[in-house]
Amino acid sequence: MTDPTTDQTPPAVPEHAPADHPPVARGRIGVLLLNLGTPDGTGYWPMRRYLKQFLSDRRVVDVNRLIWWPLLNLVILTTRPSRSGAAYKRIWNTERNEGPLLTI
Repeated sequence: MTDPTTDQTPPAVPEHAPADHPPVARGRIGVLLLNLGTPDGTGYWPMRRYLKQFLSDRRVVDVNRLIWWPLLNLVILTTRPSRSGAAYKRIWNTERNEGPLLTI
């Protein structure tokens, strides 16, 4: 039954949940789409710059900085730019020389 003051159904236990599961509030569901950027090119250095900026954002990777910084700078940013660049080449807009997120 819907509560007319809140326009939401009262909390309920999902069918697939265990019997002792607490009630879950039901209401509207939303989907949030974000564009977190795109690299300037598919080469090693543009991809490295993009990955460093993207993966240094604490909202993207929530790991202790003492662990994450060496992993990012000594492992990921030395190997991943070439592989990511090759993947981006398959979807890159060569007519406008831009990433697919800029094209749309």
